[in-house]
Amino acid sequence: MGYRLLTTVILVVHFGFLVYLLLGGFLAWRWRWTIWPHLAAAGWGVTVVVGKLLCPLTYAEHWSRRQAGESGAATTQGFIDRYVEGVIYPERLTALAQTLLALVVLGSWTGFALRRRLPRPTPAPKR
Repeated sequence: MGYRLLTTVILVVHFGFLVYLLLGGFLAWRWRWTIWPHLAAAGWGVTVVVGKLLCPLTYAEHWSRRQAGESGAATTQGFIDRYVEGVIYPERLTALAQTLLALVVLGSWTGFALRRRLPRPTPAPKR
């Protein structure tokens, strides 16, 4: 039971990371300091995809599945291969999905840069 719960937690964290990767740049529009973790997350995402690396969260998922007595996924099959491709979008559209993801992220960064150039509003005087 414990390792199955751990597997679920890892999957939730992994999915949350992907959502943050997609939308985290928009958080920086409100909280400027969040651009730095988002840049790191985007860099890691590009490194994993381009370098065909196995993400540590994927490795942890496979390990916890084996500890739970499950056969587990093939060690070459990543999180996106197993849970995103063919589920959220057809596998044949992977290149398009990656391009759209990159455009959303770049759009969030562009918006961040444009918002930084605007002067901050001054608070109204207290009465």
